[in-house]
Amino acid sequence: MRLEAMAVKFPQVEGHPNRVPFEGILTMVNAASDKAPAGARGHRVMLTREAAEKALPSLLGMAVDYRPGWDGHDARRKIGVLTEADLAGQRVMVRGYLYARDFPEVASSIRACAAAGPDALGMSYEVADARVEDMRAEVWKLTRVTFTGAAILLREKAAYRQTSFRMAS
Repeated sequence: MRLEAMAVKFPQVEGHPNRVPFEGILTMVNAASDKAPAGARGHRVMLTREAAEKALPSLLGMAVDYRPGWDGHDARRKIGVLTEADLAGQRVMVRGYLYARDFPEVASSIRACAAAGPDALGMSYEVADARVEDMRAEVWKLTRVTFTGAAILLREKAAYRQTSFRMAS
């Protein structure tokens, strides 16, 4: 197993009311998505490990967003920040903070989803400058991306069903 990691270190502030930690599996590498993500024109996608490794630094400092109903992305509803990104096996792991005091209704909704089942929530990435090896292929192979953010959504709505999201209690 190979592990790549990077992080932006924030000072520890015990009990900070607006900085609630989270962690998740953002996506998988070298594996085709379970369904087509938004923007892929109906194609499933596969993020190559090489593309993910090169793009990992672009995740740091990017926002985490959500959409009411937890069914997609809304880049104008930023509720947190990504501070760590690791590549562990086929998983792109992320950590960061949600602004729980600024968005108490969102934090409550996340807790309610988690109470319904620990695997209820997943994640999805947002990218720009994506390069596709063959636009005619059934599964688009992404050979280059720049991460521009991430979304929290219901796992069943995520392009990759193996994603996850967990907020600290």
